[in-house]
Amino acid sequence: MDFTIVHSTTYTYAQAVTLGPHLLRLRPRSTEEQQVRGFHLQISPEPVGLTHKLDAEGNNVARCWWSETPLATLEVTATSQVVTTCTNPFQFLLEPWATHFPIDYPNSLKTILYPYLNSDLDAVATQLAQELAIAVDSNIIDFLTQLNLRINQTCQYQARERGHPQPPWLTWQQKQGTCRDFVWLFMAACRGMGLATRFVSGYEAGDPSQAQTLHAWAEVYLPGAGWRGYDPTMGLVVCDRHVAAVASAWPQQTQPILGSLRGGISSPIPTHTVSVHSSATRHPLAEKRSTAIHNH
Repeated sequence: MDFTIVHSTTYTYAQAVTLGPHLLRLRPRSTEEQQVRGFHLQISPEPVGLTHKLDAEGNNVARCWWSETPLATLEVTATSQVVTTCTNPFQFLLEPWATHFPIDYPNSLKTILYPYLNSDLDAVATQLAQELAIAVDSNIIDFLTQLNLRINQTCQYQARERGHPQPPWLTWQQKQGTCRDFVWLFMAACRGMGLATRFVSGYEAGDPSQAQTLHAWAEVYLPGAGWRGYDPTMGLVVCDRHVAAVASAWPQQTQPILGSLRGGISSPIPTHTVSVHSSATRHPLAEKRSTAIHNH
């Protein structure tokens, strides 16, 4: 699909402040199934310095800084043109040893995946995962599908604009939360079964008639398939309707804008608007891939 994404953020301060350096995680990633065809970053007031780099987890990050001149507002707008081409998210072949639980990554791979495997395990999420694993006879793909659907069908979405994900046990106990809460619950369940997972922040095509927002989903590392996306908020396996911007073992490392300030008597009051537009027809490259898969 062809996406045009405009991500605009405005910070208004109670009184003039001096900004410290800021990190901007707004440029979508480029992969075989997602290509960035254009990206433009507009910042007002204009910073005196701006650099682009890859962080330790391979995400595109811009770092910018300003002079000591006090200011009352900060506006950041990122415009991206992205093409997504994954029409069949199950087009992969797992390693023979990675089809059923228990899963045991080789030591060399386990070292690389360590941050995505280790966290404070959540007993409630682990119990949920174990029950689902038994129900699907330990089949890992069936487990991920059922976990995705169980969260989607059991929990009610509730908007919460700010804050980190709530504890997985609380989300499952209350059966409600935001997309980031559902993702954190999904990740905790996977990690409880020894599956490496990471938190993804990005955009989803959604309904063009409704206001769009930043979205979140999970990716699971499946040997033979690589990182595969699951969206428990929508109950979907991720394909060409999602555009990933940043992924990390920790949700707090996916914040789109992060920085510091000096002066002022209160924290910034942000007005955050995101709009996502996608074409009604699939990109020709996606259609060719779909046809090739069907013929095979």
